[in-house]
Amino acid sequence: MTVSENTEPKGFTFPGTFEITAVGESVPELEAIVMSELVAAGATPHPGSVRHRSSSGGKFLSITISFDCETRESYQAAYARLRANPAIRWTL
Repeated sequence: MTVSENTEPKGFTFPGTFEITAVGESVPELEAIVMSELVAAGATPHPGSVRHRSSSGGKFLSITISFDCETRESYQAAYARLRANPAIRWTL
């Protein structure tokens, strides 16, 4: 029995549509911040897919949005830009 190497990359397939959740303090501009960071990373957000959810105490807001990425690099850049933004506490 021989083991063959699979040279195809594992994980997501690009181009593709993905979803991200960003959590930050509950401020009105949080959605605009998430959208602008995705665009700056080379992703194409789907504005009609945005979902909001407030924490039980109302201090935090999660924004979930679908977006298109042409390359793995733009996908990684989207997460990196959101994580680097001080308005965003967590990404999922």
